[in-house]
Amino acid sequence: MCRIFPDSDGTLVTLMDVTEGTVREICTDAVFERGERYLSEDRILDIHRIDTTVAAVVSGSRQYDVRVDLSAGGFDPWCNCPYDGPEACKHIVAVLLRCIDDCPPDEGDELDAALEAADADDLREFLRETLVTDASARERFFARFGESSTRSVADLRAAIDRQFEETNPDYFVVFEPIDFSEWFDLASEYRDQGRYASAAVVYRALVESLDENMERVDGAYDHFSQGFTRALDGYVDCVAAGDVDADGIADAVAFLEDRAVSGTSFLAEHFERAATELEETLTERRE
Repeated sequence: MCRIFPDSDGTLVTLMDVTEGTVREICTDAVFERGERYLSEDRILDIHRIDTTVAAVVSGSRQYDVRVDLSAGGFDPWCNCPYDGPEACKHIVAVLLRCIDDCPPDEGDELDAALEAADADDLREFLRETLVTDASARERFFARFGESSTRSVADLRAAIDRQFEETNPDYFVVFEPIDFSEWFDLASEYRDQGRYASAAVVYRALVESLDENMERVDGAYDHFSQGFTRALDGYVDCVAAGDVDADGIADAVAFLEDRAVSGTSFLAEHFERAATELEETLTERRE
């Protein structure tokens, strides 16, 4: 079952019905039971919905951010908890179960009305104040409305490396997953604007940082491996899609071949595969 309704721009959106059956499809039986318990224990601290996206904060060993899309098949769930088992975690399950009988009201119209009513100068001042203090939002703003990024791979990588340092400051080892969504969102924003070179810089910073810090990971291996693969694939795609000459592609191939030799050993085959893909692109450009 599903419902169809217009979103803020009038486009018809299919909103999937959340039922016990559809939730069970994305998790194991054991996780489903834990999600039920979390819901009954009132561990959902905050929950709201804008259009089809439900965002929540769920209390576990610490507070975790959860996001689900009620219009996506399988709900496109995301959580920053350390769970690395199959399918969805208990925090996601708890939020979806909450949506069965008590789905949060859509605040999209209220948001749109507030934006429509806001004075342009006041809105500009509010936006500027927000961008001054929120680095992630500032980067995405520049990606959409500014020029191409002036931040280097080294600058971005330093910021990503700090996430490894800050996750477990008292120990070298990292036990829990790190949320890299702001960097993937930034790269996606550049790609949406057709700024593939800038997106490639973000992806390469992620690739380098994950490669260099992989030896620190002791838990949530799937999370970090998937992040690395996503960043590497994004880098290759953007180098190939961008307005890069043969020398630029050759430099990218050399980077990947060097990482295959000098980087984390079990990632070598991934670097080799990526280098081969770009070499094929280089051959096509030269023909």
